[in-house]
Amino acid sequence: KTLAERVRPTLISEHLASSAWRGQYHPDLLPFPRTDAALARIVANVQRTQELLGRQIAVENPSHYLRIEGHEWDEIDFLGELAKRSGCGLLLDINNVYVSAHNLGFDAHAYVDRFPAQAVLEVHLAGHSEDPQSDSALLIDSHDAPITAAVWAWYQRLIERIGARPTLIERDDQLPAFADLLGERDRAQRLLDGQRRAV
Repeated sequence: KTLAERVRPTLISEHLASSAWRGQYHPDLLPFPRTDAALARIVANVQRTQELLGRQIAVENPSHYLRIEGHEWDEIDFLGELAKRSGCGLLLDINNVYVSAHNLGFDAHAYVDRFPAQAVLEVHLAGHSEDPQSDSALLIDSHDAPITAAVWAWYQRLIERIGARPTLIERDDQLPAFADLLGERDRAQRLLDGQRRAV
């Protein structure tokens, strides 16, 4: 809260993930079964966070690397219900959708098309890489590569449907020349500007 008051960021967001397993905390974003109990707990946590901060936060869709059992909710329905009950917004990371769709075998187009437009406060774009230790071409949300053509296409499709939204490009490793980073930024801005002109 003190940091938010000092910095006054435009948006505060958090991932939809767990960081604890069997009483141990881990420095990673772990999956969890999307159950009624999990939804109630997350709603309470988000409401408590928003009350403490005195502002709305956004919750980001996760990257998935393995299929887990026990889901009672579809992910989009879970996120939509979380936003409805808690009053939070949503952050749609399109690279997370790409990675998850590849790893779990679902339709990324359908996911992006169903994502609740009214709740989207921000969009993230990034690159990914293959896990070199995996025989099954597991994709990792590594933020260390250029944005792929598919992610760009889904981004354009999204903003054509929901309108322009603040967009962040994530690049954490294997940084290219600054001009290349600006090229990705300019491409995103052209898409956003084109959507604003079309409205």
